[in-house]
Parts: sequence; structure tokens; C-alpha cells
Amino acid sequence: MTVTERTDVLVVGSGFGGSIPAYHLAAGGARVVVLERGPHLRSADFAHDLRMGSYTRTVDLVQGDGITVVAGNCVGGSSVVYFAASLRAPGFVFDRRGGLGHRLWPASLTRASLDPWYDRVEETLPVALPRWDQVPYPGGLFAAACTRAGRTCNPVPVAVDLDRCTNCNWMLSGCHFDAKRSMLLNYLPAATAAGAEIRALHEVQTIAPATTPGYRYRVAYTVLDADDYRVPVAAGTIETKVLVLAGGALGTPVLLRRSAALLGGVPGAVGRYFSGNGDRVSIADVDESKVRDLLGLERAPGTPYEAFPVGKPIGSMSFDRLDPRAPEFTRFSLQQIYFPGITNILAQATDHPDSSWFGVQKKELRARWRSWLSVLAMTEDDNEGVFGAPPATGSFTRVASSVGLSSLRYRPSANTLRGWAAADTEARAVLERDRLARVRPWNEVVGSLTAHPLSSCRMGDDPASSALDDHNELRGHPGLFVTDAAAVPTSLCVNPSLTVAALAERACPHIVARAAEAGVAVRYGAPAPDGSTAGRRGVLKNALGESR
Repeated sequence: MTVTERTDVLVVGSGFGGSIPAYHLAAGGARVVVLERGPHLRSADFAHDLRMGSYTRTVDLVQGDGITVVAGNCVGGSSVVYFAASLRAPGFVFDRRGGLGHRLWPASLTRASLDPWYDRVEETLPVALPRWDQVPYPGGLFAAACTRAGRTCNPVPVAVDLDRCTNCNWMLSGCHFDAKRSMLLNYLPAATAAGAEIRALHEVQTIAPATTPGYRYRVAYTVLDADDYRVPVAAGTIETKVLVLAGGALGTPVLLRRSAALLGGVPGAVGRYFSGNGDRVSIADVDESKVRDLLGLERAPGTPYEAFPVGKPIGSMSFDRLDPRAPEFTRFSLQQIYFPGITNILAQATDHPDSSWFGVQKKELRARWRSWLSVLAMTEDDNEGVFGAPPATGSFTRVASSVGLSSLRYRPSANTLRGWAAADTEARAVLERDRLARVRPWNEVVGSLTAHPLSSCRMGDDPASSALDDHNELRGHPGLFVTDAAAVPTSLCVNPSLTVAALAERACPHIVARAAEAGVAVRYGAPAPDGSTAGRRGVLKNALGESR
């Protein structure tokens, strides 16, 4: 006989979207349980290598039809493996209309209304702006190329303790030195200190109505083998008064679709309108002699550059094409970024994708990898991703420890292609000036690739095109909230982590209010996890007013 547990609040997922509600609800007095599909690792466990069994424990590479997604799989979620760029979305993003022709964000959400919640997240992490002498050498090279081409370039604000950082450039594998400010260092330990229970290797499978009076949802889960995530070793159920889904843009819609019949249906927008944040990656094959002659740079005597893997993954960024007056699908940012060497095969060796995957030119290009510069364009895409039928278990069909196959289908629209083309043109204008470099997009044979999945269960005012209301609550299902990247309505033109976190912070007063309605003795108003109260003062009056 299976024993069903009960709790006040159940949180599924422990990244930005899960750890923040877990903290606020636990600090407010609720009994909170957090279920996380991945393992619980600490700084000493993070191995800075690319061997199987190290990074493959915490990073999932999920292949869809036309798109590949990189996501975190561990306690702390993608915050453990992200590159820590922490930027606020431009104001025009909140007014985007997309291919549907109407405002996609809720009318109550603007950059100004979200700024106090951004403040609160930045206070907690915290976020730092590097000086130019703290920017990695590739970031300086990109900035010099921008300046020479008549563009501006700036250091990127990062959630990194810059004094503690060793510039090891292994952020994808987790920070061994506790310099990167993941959820493992702030919200999650604070939630635990307040009484929350975090259970690793627990994968939620279905959601159904609770059978106990006073409880709303019954959640079934399996416990996964620590060495092979495909193998279940136990199972259980928990009933809860409030349910918070934060399993990510690949996980949340799949779970809801699998549970649709049990729940009496879910909104039609669940599993539709997926966005890859408009990500577009290019490799610049830099001419070392031109770095010296055109830019006047020299990293060491006789070595102008050869610094592709040196320093932090992200250093500098050009915001010149984020003009709010420009037409939609022509606005984007360009960011210097480093991806681990395992991705080097993706650079196109020729101008024709069908002939660039193999051959002598490919070998020659990869032999020059230390002279490369990666550029990430974050553009305005058209939310064209759609999930198919969910697998029997899990968020995708796991075929190896870190490799999965998803039912997600992605075909870039003409609008998205226009944005990518504009970004490619700008990257070439900056980096190919006087033949400083040759820009080559990542190989298009494998389709699009993103580490910023968004929007698959998004907020909005229009029930036909959004699954959540403006307080992150699933339409037709009181007390069920989605607070992860799936809730973000559109691509952002910048890295999404800070916006995901700010939206989760903003949702917390409403989650607390629902919990109180269900009889939970809980209140909103906890300080930041480190005890700071400046951010709380900035949001408390507004938050309490909205939650009534």
C-alpha cells in the first residue's frame, strides 16, 4: 500500500523559478517540499573536465525536431551551469506583438513594474559589473573590434563574486570555487534553513486532483537511480494545497500535457509558443596578424590573441541594435561568449552547410580554435516551437546519461529568419571589417541550438495564446503556478536568467495569498536570504497591494 504524504506547498524544480518560491513560502511559515529531478552536488563535487560522468551528471542535451536545447539537471537547476550574465530585459520587449499581432505580455507587466523585482534579485545574488581590467581577453578583443567599426561595447553584468573568481572558464560544469552565484549559495540554503525539504533525484510524472479534503493536487513521482537517470528505484505521491511548477521550459509543459486528462484539461497554449530566445551563435575565425596590425593588441610578446578559452565565458556585449524605435524582428544584442571545446565541431567550415560538416577545411578551421571568437546574438524570435505528444515518463526520452529526445518541433518563421539575418549582418560588419576575421554561423545542418528555452507555458492576457494569467497561475486551475522560464512570454534580446528570477519574485505574493486562502498559516515579507531588507522595502507595499 502506497502512503500519500501531504504538505502545504510543493515545488517541482529547484532552479531560479523553483528556489525563489520555495524560500519565500518556507520563510513565511508554510511547510514546503521541493522535488528535483537531478542530483544534489556541492562545489567540491564539480569536476572541471569534459569526461563522461562529470558534466553529464548536471547538463542535459535535448534534441528536438529542428532544435537542440541545453539545460541544467541538478539541485539549483540551470543556475548551476549558466554563465551568470545578469541583464534586465529592454523596455520594448514588454510591448512585443510577434506574429500574432497583439501584445503578448500581460498589460500589468512593464519594465518599470518589474524593476523593483529585478532590484530584489540583484540584491540577493548579488550582481556585479566588471571593470575592463576584469573582462576576459576575448571580451576585450570584441570590444576593440566594435570600437573600430564605430559601435559601442560594454562589460556584461554577472552574478559572480569577482574577487573569488579564478577565471577558470569552467562555468558549464558548476563553480568549484563558489564564485558563481547559483541558487546553491542563496535562495536554496535559506529555504532549507527556514524548514523547506529538498529531495534530489525525484522526477514528477503526473498531477491529479487531491483526494484529501483541503488539499488541491496529488502529485506522483518516481525516484531515479543516481548512476542512471533512466532507472526508477522507488515511487510515491504527495498531496499539496498549492503547487508550483518550475521544471523548465522543456519539463513543465510536458508534465501538464501528460496530466491533462487527470486534471480535466489544461489550456490550449500549454506546450505551444516555445522560444529559444532567438539565440544565434557564430564563430569568428580571427586573423592573428590583423589583431596586431588593426587593433594594436598583444596578449603576450609575439602573441596577439590565441585566447579563445581564456577567462570567464562572457565578457562584453554590444547593445547598439536594441533601438525601441526599430521594427520588431530587427532588434538584437551581440555578446562575446565562450562555449566548451566539445562544441567546436559546430563551426561551419564553408559557406554551404551541406559541405561544411566534414573534410580538410573543417580540420583546418578547428586547428585554429585558439584564435576563434564566439558571438551570441539574442534576437526577437516568433515563438514557433510546439511540443508533440508527451513521452510515457519524464520530460523527454532519455537515451543516455545526459542526452534526450524531445517531441519539440521548431521551424523558424520568416520573422525569426529576418532577425537572425540582421544579427549575422551586424556581426560581419564588426568582425570582418578589413578582414579582421571570417564569421561563420554554427552549422545549420543540426538546426537551431539554445541554452535559453522559454515561453512554452507563458503568461498573457489572451487566453487563446497564453496558459497563465498575469500572476503566473494556470488558467482554470487555482493554486497551480508556473514560475520557471516557461512562463516568460517572448524572447528577451538578452540572457533570460535575471528576468526569470524577477518574475518568480513577483509571483510569490500571489502564491502566498493562494496558500493562505487554502488555510496555510503563511505570510509574505521575508528579507533577502542574507538578511538584507532594501529590496523588500522596495516591493513590499506594491506586492501586498497586488496580492489582495
